[in-house]
Amino acid sequence: MYEQQQEHGEQEGTAPAPAVRPLDGFTVGVTAARRAEELGALLERRGAQVLHAPALRIVPLPDDTELLAVTGDLIAHPPDVVVATTAIGFRGWVEAAEGWGLGEALLDRLTGVELLARGPKVRGAIRAAGLTEKWSPASESMAEVLDRLLAEGVSGRRVALQLHGEPLPGFVEALRAGGAEVIGVPVYRWMPPEDIAPVDRLLDAVLARGLDAVTFTSAPAAASLLRRARERGIREDVLAALRQDVLVVCVGPVTALPLHEEEIPTLQPERFRLGPLVQLLCKELPSRVRAFPVAGQRLEIRGHAAVVDGALRPVPPAGMALLRTLARRPGWVVSRAELLRALPGAGSDEHAVETAMARLRVALGAPKLIQTVVKRGYRLSLDPHAESDKYGGE
Repeated sequence: MYEQQQEHGEQEGTAPAPAVRPLDGFTVGVTAARRAEELGALLERRGAQVLHAPALRIVPLPDDTELLAVTGDLIAHPPDVVVATTAIGFRGWVEAAEGWGLGEALLDRLTGVELLARGPKVRGAIRAAGLTEKWSPASESMAEVLDRLLAEGVSGRRVALQLHGEPLPGFVEALRAGGAEVIGVPVYRWMPPEDIAPVDRLLDAVLARGLDAVTFTSAPAAASLLRRARERGIREDVLAALRQDVLVVCVGPVTALPLHEEEIPTLQPERFRLGPLVQLLCKELPSRVRAFPVAGQRLEIRGHAAVVDGALRPVPPAGMALLRTLARRPGWVVSRAELLRALPGAGSDEHAVETAMARLRVALGAPKLIQTVVKRGYRLSLDPHAESDKYGGE
């Protein structure tokens, strides 16, 4: 396709159009509080417009009195086992302890316990602190950690579990049922965002179908977003949009739990990392786009743009409203009255349709894609005999 664009540009004596990136024309919501800039940069590099709305904020560890109390208790009454779940959380715990003057005492205690690391990143953090883990699961699965602990036997043992903001269904309960004393180490404290306005803007975009996808990297963020929708009295409408129109992508199955409880379908990458999450979006969003053979050209309709013969064409919101309405019945005439109803805030003036249509044609760069049918309305100039497999249409 890119070679065809170059050839077309040379024939017309113009510069070739740049290749369309996977997420060009799509808008993606990011709810993360931590590593949001990294995720946003990955998405923007692939063409997406990003709407960032942190659904939570994290209390700085040195300010967390609960963590201070737990750290003091573990130093005074050492555990038998410590389960470290995330690298940033483990490092933050050690750094917070150092800030309280407890760093050396904490490391001394951790030197003498059975230290389990959930995965390679936290294993690296443990070693960077001068400690050595006893074991780490190849799967990075907390289920495998639980199986090992139960196989060893936990009756009468004191197990410190570094919490990491995600629910651990059945993990603590199983340990306690086995006779263990479980102490949660709350290295992340999730609180509502200080500024709720970005979250409200994201919810409004969901309702207006102005988002093509929304991403979640923690279960508390998903629960927080749904809670805010309930507070605003728009919960059912938000659920309907997330169930049908807005693609929901989570970094892993645990993050998806609050969404699945509301019967919201989600996708997760095979590897629970930001990079694979972005790769999944790059595959899924373009695959959901319908392509039309129109007036001898190939038209794709993305979230806030069209792609005409491989060239990205940004389209204003009014134009996208008209284009989507025409695309619902490609090749059929759509009346001005119906198009007027699709225009946001147009009132009853049918001249608004003509103005928006003129701007749409300019934005598409190919006026013949949309045909005016005198006294009736407009239609997409669908090629009735085009090969559907050639154009990828339905």
